Amino acid sequence: MRVSLLDRSRTREGESDAQAIATTVDRAVRADGLGFHRFWTAEHHAVPGVAGAAPAVLLAAIGARTRDIRLGTGGVMVPNHSPLVVAEQALVLEALSPGRVDLGLGGSLGFTAPIRRALGRTSLAEGEYRADVEKVLEYLEGRAEVTARPGTGPVPVFVLAVRGGLALAAELGLPAVVGGPVLRDADRLAAYFRGFRPSPAVPDPYLVVNVDVSVADTPERARELLLPEAWAFADSREVGEFRALRPVEEVRRLLDGTTREKKRRAVDDWLDSAIAGTPEQVEDALGDLLDDTGGAEVLANVSTYDREEVAATDAFLASLRTP
Repeated sequence: MRVSLLDRSRTREGESDAQAIATTVDRAVRADGLGFHRFWTAEHHAVPGVAGAAPAVLLAAIGARTRDIRLGTGGVMVPNHSPLVVAEQALVLEALSPGRVDLGLGGSLGFTAPIRRALGRTSLAEGEYRADVEKVLEYLEGRAEVTARPGTGPVPVFVLAVRGGLALAAELGLPAVVGGPVLRDADRLAAYFRGFRPSPAVPDPYLVVNVDVSVADTPERARELLLPEAWAFADSREVGEFRALRPVEEVRRLLDGTTREKKRRAVDDWLDSAIAGTPEQVEDALGDLLDDTGGAEVLANVSTYDREEVAATDAFLASLRTP
C-alpha cells in the first residue's frame, strides 16, 4: 500500500518547541531513507504543545536534507493567508525541491477565539473558502490577473475534508484527504467518488485516509502508547490547548484518578478511532480501511511520548509500502 506520514511537531514534557521542530526534520530524513511516499507537516497557530506553525518554512528545511520523499502541507489553512501568498510559497518550495511538492489546503480557522482574532479572520462567509481555493488554483495555473512567482512546474493540490472540503474536491477535480468521523461516513465518501469531475491534472478521484496508528508486540501495549495523545485531545476540550505529551505511565495515573466521566469517554472515543495492534493486526486494519473507504493512500499520524516507539512504528509502516 502507499503510506505517508503527517507530523505536527508535537512537544514532549520538558522539551522546547525548537527541539520538536528539529526532531520533525530528523524524522523526515529518516522517512526519506525508509522509502515513504510523502511527509506532510501541519499548520497550527499559538497552540501549546504543537510547534508546527508554518508548514512551508519547515518543508524548505526538510527539502534541503531529503532526496526522494514528496513534501506536503497538511495543510495550509487558506483562511489565514492571501491566496497569492499560498501559491507563492508552494512555488518557492517547488523551485527548491522540484517535482516533490504537494499543496494540501484546509479551511480551519484558529483553534480559539483569541487566535482567530490574531490571525485576522474570525468567521467565513458562505462560499468564501471555495473562492479562495479557486483563486489559489488560478495563481498556480497561471490564470490569475497577476502571475505568481517563481515560475516552476505544476504543484499538485489536495483538499482536506473540512468545511465541505470533500464536496469541494469532487467539484474541482482534486484529491481529498479524509480523517476523523468522515472516515465512517459512507454516504459522504461515496458522494466524493460519484460527484468527482475529472480535471486535466487529476482524471480520477483520489482519496487519502488520515488515521492515528500505533504498533507494538501486543494490542494492549499498542493502545497504551496512544494514551498521551488521547489524553491531550480530551484535555484540549477543557483548556483550549494541546498540552505537551506526557509519559504513558503518568497519563495512566491521571486517567485512573479522574472522576470526570466525560473526559474518560473522550479518551476512549479517541482511542477507538485509531488503528492499534500487533503488526499483523495493523496491516489488516489498514487494508480494510482502504477497502471500506475507497482510499488509495494512508496518511498516518504516529504520535506518542517515547520517540523510539514512534520510530519503530514508522519503520513498520514503511515495510508495508508498495515496491
